[in-house]
Amino acid sequence: KQWNQRRVREIQTFQHYFKRINLRMSDYGGPPSVPLSTPSLSDLQSVPTPGPPPSVPMPLTDMSVPGPSYYNSPAPFTPSTPMDHGIEPAIQNIVSTVNLACRLDLKEIALHARNAEYNPKRFAAVIMRIREPRTTALLFNSGKMVCTGAKSEEESRLASRKYARIIQKLGFPAKFTEFKIQNMVGSCDVKFPIRLEGLFAGHGQFCHYEPEIFPGLIYRMVKPKVVLLIFVSGKVVITGAKDRGDIKEAFCSIYPILKNFRK
Repeated sequence: KQWNQRRVREIQTFQHYFKRINLRMSDYGGPPSVPLSTPSLSDLQSVPTPGPPPSVPMPLTDMSVPGPSYYNSPAPFTPSTPMDHGIEPAIQNIVSTVNLACRLDLKEIALHARNAEYNPKRFAAVIMRIREPRTTALLFNSGKMVCTGAKSEEESRLASRKYARIIQKLGFPAKFTEFKIQNMVGSCDVKFPIRLEGLFAGHGQFCHYEPEIFPGLIYRMVKPKVVLLIFVSGKVVITGAKDRGDIKEAFCSIYPILKNFRK
């Protein structure tokens, strides 16, 4: 009943405005060619009463089973790594330290050991070399030893044990203790020239580049904490790593940056 009363008031309001429109149009040349008809009260009976919206049946689909578009969709894009192009840094040098746990007489070692040299005026350590694996050792009178030149972790440990055995044969109570790899150096070639000036301008907070002093750009990476020497020819030297994983991670991080500054 309230809805019918509201409709009656609306129709009466429409009739009032339609009459005013007809009067205004008659002032400008008579009634319009199509007269405006106003709804009557009888039309109220033919207006259907509003009801609830029809319910639309939902399709019965199993959400756990993907549709055909799922299988036809392309695979997600994964950026290429330098390993995909056959570029991988190679280990060039490993520096390790060993504590022989005894004091050493460097003069006696230099006199009786083969392939050993000692010049205290130039350097306060005995320089000893072996051929297999091809490495060099620095022996200090405190009993500390530094081994350099190995190409792998196994070669560095083997060479350090051979140096310790030589010291034992010379009559010193040497022990092989506290072996630790201090530095690993790797190198590779990205096989395209690099704009070092642009790299220095874009990454100045990590770089140091003075071509008048040194031709390479020095890039100090935060994570992993390594130092990279980048040359315009595309050669890259990575130093300061403690293991192979740091070298690979550093190169995978710098490779996309170098591609952006390709000549």
